[in-house]
Amino acid sequence: MSFNYKFEKIMQLREREKEESEDVFREAQSQFETEANKLYELLKRKEDLIAVQEQKMKSGFSVLDIQHYQQFISNLEKLIDQQQRVVVTARGRMQWCEQQLKEKNIEVKKYSKIRANELTHYRKWAASEEAKQMDELSSIQFMNRKIR
Repeated sequence: MSFNYKFEKIMQLREREKEESEDVFREAQSQFETEANKLYELLKRKEDLIAVQEQKMKSGFSVLDIQHYQQFISNLEKLIDQQQRVVVTARGRMQWCEQQLKEKNIEVKKYSKIRANELTHYRKWAASEEAKQMDELSSIQFMNRKIR
């Protein structure tokens, strides 16, 4: 007689859900990294632009150029604010997906633990059944020898 786990289909379903959660989490993590990199690039661009502007201020340049730089920096700051909101949203989604993945892992571990316990009980039962059968066979053989 072989061991049949009564929650096998449920465990397989939970494992599939866990794998799907892993995929969703990886995708959310990738999305967060992409958005964070965009934010970094915008911040770097602003920093470089300010450095160029300061350099030109030292050497002297027109008021019109100063206004253009200030307008460009202002627009860049708006983009940075917008990108920061996108990054915060992406981080929140990634953290939510991570929490879902943790919950799925816990579910799978619960079913694995139940399975391990049931398998241990099954093996003990099978060993005791085998011992009973061996005792029965020994008794039958002993009785057969006595009869002869």
